[in-house]
Amino acid sequence: MKKRIVSVGAHSLDAELMGGPLLIKYAEAGAKCSFVHVTTGRLEDPFATEEAKTAYLNQLKEENQEAAERMGCNYYSYGYHAETLPNSTAFVALLKKYFVRENVDLVISHARGTMHPRHYYTYECVTEAVRQLKVENMDIDLLYGENCEDLAGFTPTKYVECTESQVEKWFHGLSAYAIFRGEVNDTPYYAYYSTMGKVRAMEIGSKNFIKAYMAAPMIDNKM
Repeated sequence: MKKRIVSVGAHSLDAELMGGPLLIKYAEAGAKCSFVHVTTGRLEDPFATEEAKTAYLNQLKEENQEAAERMGCNYYSYGYHAETLPNSTAFVALLKKYFVRENVDLVISHARGTMHPRHYYTYECVTEAVRQLKVENMDIDLLYGENCEDLAGFTPTKYVECTESQVEKWFHGLSAYAIFRGEVNDTPYYAYYSTMGKVRAMEIGSKNFIKAYMAAPMIDNKM
């Protein structure tokens, strides 16, 4: 069984949307699980004052912590703004250090098929970091989580069944975010993810709620 699992998202909420159900299941089985946020996102108001920006970041930290705790996990934030992201080579090195330090054996992140530049940046860096670590003989695996903004070419290869209590725990965790509750924009997060769990169940012939993942293409020389 995997013992150290992380879900890496470009923004807060991304990591929880993609990895939440799987991290909940592993956490309940005794694994240490973390949501990792690459950037802090931005305020919707381009004319926000410095005071408003500070209040936003403070609220985001509270939401990060509350969401993670509700799902039985913890969180880590790199705290970058879009304009302060390091080049991909530098960030790959940072991710590798984190994965090695934490002895991570399973990573979940964005799939390639996205039009969002920060999502693609995260996909590219996480994939390369895991690829390098596998070449260096670290026992680590990578899954791409289903995200409504990253669906081009997303083909599920792993279907995870969730109990009713796990689904409730996931949505309870997600609801810690104002953006998920519809207080920031009108993206229908709850409608999409609650429906998608039922659609994936139909695909696989399950009576339970399903969260879908796609295995990353990696060389695996284990016999």
